[in-house]
Amino acid sequence: MRFMMLVRADKNTEAGVLPSKELVAAMGRFNEEMVKAGVLLAGEGIQPSSKGARVRFSRGAPTVTDGPFPAKELIAGFWMIQVKSKDEAIEWAKRVPFAAGEVIEIRQVFEASDFPPEVLSHGA
Repeated sequence: MRFMMLVRADKNTEAGVLPSKELVAAMGRFNEEMVKAGVLLAGEGIQPSSKGARVRFSRGAPTVTDGPFPAKELIAGFWMIQVKSKDEAIEWAKRVPFAAGEVIEIRQVFEASDFPPEVLSHGA
């Protein structure tokens, strides 16, 4: 099972403030633990929304809006992990070296096996 562990943006991440040397070192150790355990597929921080854009689809042509966007619902980073269960994903998230008040959201990734065959047939 693949899960994304999502890190919410805040005023600091949206301002482009980089993490401290200590946090970068702790995150490096955490990432290395996941690599050694064979669960880490990917993990990255994401640039502030001021460097991004949104593409909104409607009945007409898609509309592009440049950032920044309100930080309330933005993502600042993620890990993609492959584990045996949601409980195992939760155990990894509990080990993230974050300060009090920070939140990790865990979401399972859809796999092809989650869809009925008729949904996956491409009009064949």
